Amino acid sequence: MRLNTPTILTLGRVAVIPVVLGLFYVDWPPARHVAALLFMAAAFTDWLDGYLARRWNQTSGFGAFLDPVADKLLVAVALVMLLRDDPRSVMGVLVAVIIGREITISALREWLAELGQRGRVAVSMLGKLKTVFQMTAISMMLWQTPLGPIPLYDIGYLLLFLASALTIWSMIVYLQAAWPIMRDS
Repeated sequence: MRLNTPTILTLGRVAVIPVVLGLFYVDWPPARHVAALLFMAAAFTDWLDGYLARRWNQTSGFGAFLDPVADKLLVAVALVMLLRDDPRSVMGVLVAVIIGREITISALREWLAELGQRGRVAVSMLGKLKTVFQMTAISMMLWQTPLGPIPLYDIGYLLLFLASALTIWSMIVYLQAAWPIMRDS
């Protein structure tokens, strides 16, 4: 496997996960802010690595595999840590919906790929919008403290509700697209 810039960016996203996780346990006042900034940088590389891979014609099978894994791991770890800090039942439901959808759609894509039908559940604009809301919400909740008069955590919590709604909607769209194959199998 040859490493190229898009793949290095994706590997960097994976490498930042334990750092973000560790910052939850560090008794250092700016730890949450550093975690949020690292998460935001990683979220940006989610877009950047795909853009560069297409622009520079550096797509690869390994990159196509690793990119969604990195994204899902990053999001899942951050959500679990946020749930640890805010164990209310509503937060638990939001986290379960988001992580559950990611597992479901990943499994669906893998199954359809085995059948040569992966294109049925290609990433849609709705999925991309879900990701933007999700990454923004998590970033704001990781930051935790207000930014002047702006209650970032509360805004992020509201955005997480919207991300969860988009999560359910996009899952329904993907399942509907795959339904003919599921029904006939």
